[in-house]
Amino acid sequence: MDIVFVRHGQPAWSVDGLSDPDPQLTELGRAQAERTAKRLASEPRDVVELLVSPAVRSQQTAQPIAEATNTSIETIDNLVEIKMPDWRGELEETVQRIFKNARHRPAEDWWEGLPGGESFRDFHDRIIDAMRDLLGARGIRPDEDGRPHMWHADGDDRRIVIVAHGGTNAVAIGYLLGVDPTPWEWERFLLGHASIARAKAIPLAGGFVFSLRSFNDMEHLSHDMRTK
Repeated sequence: MDIVFVRHGQPAWSVDGLSDPDPQLTELGRAQAERTAKRLASEPRDVVELLVSPAVRSQQTAQPIAEATNTSIETIDNLVEIKMPDWRGELEETVQRIFKNARHRPAEDWWEGLPGGESFRDFHDRIIDAMRDLLGARGIRPDEDGRPHMWHADGDDRRIVIVAHGGTNAVAIGYLLGVDPTPWEWERFLLGHASIARAKAIPLAGGFVFSLRSFNDMEHLSHDMRTK
């Protein structure tokens, strides 16, 4: 299996200075999504499935991909980004100050998330459960003998695209590669808006392993279109 992870395009996190927890794409974000769609459609391997977070920014990024690759969007609720506190209507500058101050928390506090939001422990478990479910439904499951980083695959070499978020994609990639998690995966595996990362299941050592073939690939975007 060839898994293509796409991060959503640039979102409009604030409207008239107020925070929007489920934002639409900016004009630039829509242009980024169109470029991503054209690139995926131009590549020799067909996209068989398009799995998408329910967030508006992910759905809007996926729409041109669906049209360009002649696939339908399958929404996977548990692929949504880590759930933040309800800041609807809060000044965006206040939210950004909260994020800035939170970066200085002790490492152990990061696992708990922000007050009123989802803990990173719960977020990590949710994404791993979602990946296990969607992989299992497509014939890929952890090695039956418990060998670390090894997988069983039915041999179906389909190509799927997952359109989600910086945090979601980082956790999912770390899981496929067998990397021990941290509560700041989106900083360790930094992905720009509308970037592409590819992981492929390849036969090795009597089973399958996931090989990271590209990461934070934004070659389809001009330099002035690259944001994070």
